[in-house]
Amino acid sequence: MSADLLLRELAPQVLAAVTRRYGHFDEAEDATQEALLAATTQWPADGVPDNPRGWLIRVASRRLIDHLRSEQARARREATLAAQVPSADLLAPAADTGDTPPDDTLTLYFLCCHPALTAASQIALTLRAVGGLTTAEIAHALLVPEATLAQRISRAKQRIRDAGARFEPPTPDDYDGRLRAVLHVLYLIFNEGHTATSGAALQRTDLATEAIRLGRTLHGARPDDAEVAGLLALLLLTDARRAARTGPEGELVPLAEQDRARWDRRVIHEGITLLTAALAHRRPGPYQIQAAIAAAHSQAARAEDTDWPHILHLYDMLQRLDDSPVVTLNRAVATAMVHGPRAGLALLETLDAEPRMTGNHRLAAVRAHLLHQAGEHGAAAAHYRAAARQTASVPEREYLLRQAGLASR
Repeated sequence: MSADLLLRELAPQVLAAVTRRYGHFDEAEDATQEALLAATTQWPADGVPDNPRGWLIRVASRRLIDHLRSEQARARREATLAAQVPSADLLAPAADTGDTPPDDTLTLYFLCCHPALTAASQIALTLRAVGGLTTAEIAHALLVPEATLAQRISRAKQRIRDAGARFEPPTPDDYDGRLRAVLHVLYLIFNEGHTATSGAALQRTDLATEAIRLGRTLHGARPDDAEVAGLLALLLLTDARRAARTGPEGELVPLAEQDRARWDRRVIHEGITLLTAALAHRRPGPYQIQAAIAAAHSQAARAEDTDWPHILHLYDMLQRLDDSPVVTLNRAVATAMVHGPRAGLALLETLDAEPRMTGNHRLAAVRAHLLHQAGEHGAAAAHYRAAARQTASVPEREYLLRQAGLASR
């Protein structure tokens, strides 16, 4: 495992350990980030330590103690903090003790989704502190300006502190009151892993895999919750296409052109089994409906076999539950597949005045695709080029420019 992947895996464990030991979530998060930065500087030169988790906890703890001492110069406070040096059982690697370090990641998720915060702040804070996404990535996922998102995260940490929230396993009330925000965070983390907003790689497998792992853990804790099962089914059914989504050089391969023999049928079967059990509760929620859409795609042997009328019906249901511009965007594609590209383009026009979609490359890309289908090749090429300028993903940009070239012929 590369050092970057190791640090991403260890970050929530270190944050949880430091928060559990000292409290002070906001300072613990800052100290953890400082420890991760120190590791990226020192490990390449000195080598990865034998116990990287313990190393990070030790450095983060020292940074936190120094920070608290600088703010609270009382001798009693210093003495108390100094006595709280992480114990051997906290720092020891699992191999030395025969035990697995506690996976506190979900506890952190529920802590960040504290009821003192708005839903938007819960999601933003969790994505940043525990999910490891950058402020720019979160802003893109939530369709808000980056500066607004940064302020939201800063205020959220202060409110967590003011509320006196403690690092403790979630109670039944915590599950009931915070579950929907936690599900949304897992969904957004998976989406960033499935299609990265920036960089040379289309996918970030580490993020997608972690979201699925936590989805399994949450499903184990809440086996009768249909939306928990629906989310896990959605993640599995979507991730099952991973191997077919890129070509030999890492280039993007759109759904209609993927080699479906490369889809993971075992994972698809698991996802459909979960979805079937969830739908039996007869309480369809947004994740169950999205999973049903993914299942419809997975059950088509060829792209031309896709049951688009059924998918459009599901998007109509989803729009009634989640009237977001992203749902409208996807619904426009399904509408075009059933009623023709002009009908899809008409639906896209309803998004032109939507401020959350300003500068969003997916809107320009979908419009270009439908214009191309409608025979307006010059306009399609222009919108493909506009979408290419708006994305920070190299594979997406290259794909969009290729499509612009095809449309121009």
